[in-house]
Order: sequence, then structure tokens, then C-alpha cells
Amino acid sequence: MKLEGEQLRELVEGCVAGRRKYQERFFKAYYGKMLSVCMRYIHDRDSAQEVVQEGFIKVFEKLAAYDFTGSFDGWMRRIFANMAIDVLRKNKRESFVEVHETTASQEDTINMELEELLENSGLKAEIAMKAIDQLSPMYRTVFNMYVFENYSHKEIGEILQISEGTSKSNFFKAKANLRKALEEQFRLIDSR
Repeated sequence: MKLEGEQLRELVEGCVAGRRKYQERFFKAYYGKMLSVCMRYIHDRDSAQEVVQEGFIKVFEKLAAYDFTGSFDGWMRRIFANMAIDVLRKNKRESFVEVHETTASQEDTINMELEELLENSGLKAEIAMKAIDQLSPMYRTVFNMYVFENYSHKEIGEILQISEGTSKSNFFKAKANLRKALEEQFRLIDSR
């Protein structure tokens, strides 16, 4: 259920006022969405659920500062994505290593191939998300931040403490790996 306008304002104001029924309604309305945001970064469901719980605490603390300009869903998504990214940074099982930068022509080729693959396949979202989930943690994180959270490579670099070039390179590699995973999925589908 997408909340907008007066309905959203009433819910937010009820939460800011500390009214339990509004907080419960708010939690129920956004829990699923925010869990899926966290699951894009953290594959362990229990860990992702912990981040969601902590994220709601943070949202409730910051809710009074929301001024109803811009997308509320986007505002919340950014809070939850940042919290999930913080967990990844703290755990840093796989570092965001420096890799060789790619050329513009290599990136254009991958972009065109990936777009063509997606357009011509009638690809469903669940197949794409499954392919994204197969990416390594560093590639998946950069890909999600750039594509879903609309961070620039400069912002990604600052947040993950890597260079802007490393962010671009990891994004390029993520797209190349995603293309390979999708091609494999389509071979499996076509062989049935």
C-alpha cells in the first residue's frame, strides 16, 4: 500500500506525536519494502531483519525532520540502504578492492548488450533480482547503490571509502557479470 498526500501526512504526524497505533500502522505499511531494500545488500535474512528493526528506530527519530518535499519512499529507502551499507562496511568480509578501470567503449558495449538482453527477453523482475543476488557482495553493493538508490560514483566512493574509479569499475564488472548470469538464465529457459 502506497501512502500519499493527507494519508501520509496524518500517519507521519501520528508517529511523531508518539501514538502507538500510527507507529504500528506505519511499521506494517513499510516493513516489507524496507526488508527488500536491506535484502538487496545483506543476504542473511536474520541480519537484514535486524537492520530493518534498527532502521525503523532511526526513521522514527528522524521523522519529525521530514518536510514532505520529495519522495517519502525515496527518503526512507536511502536511510535503510545506508544502514545496510554500514553493516557491510563494518563486517567487510570482502573488501571493495581496486580494479583496473574500464574504457568508455567497453562500458558502452556492456550497456547495450545488457539493455538488449533485458528488452528482448520479456524479463520478469524476479529473474533480474535473482541474477543481481548472484553478484559478489562488492559488485552487488555498488550496483544497488548506483541503480536503485541513485548514488553517483563519487558518493559511492565516499560512502564505501573507495575511489570513484573503483566504484565505476565495480559497476562495470557487476553489469558484465549480470549479463552473463542473465544469458545463462535464458539458455536454461530456452532449453525447456
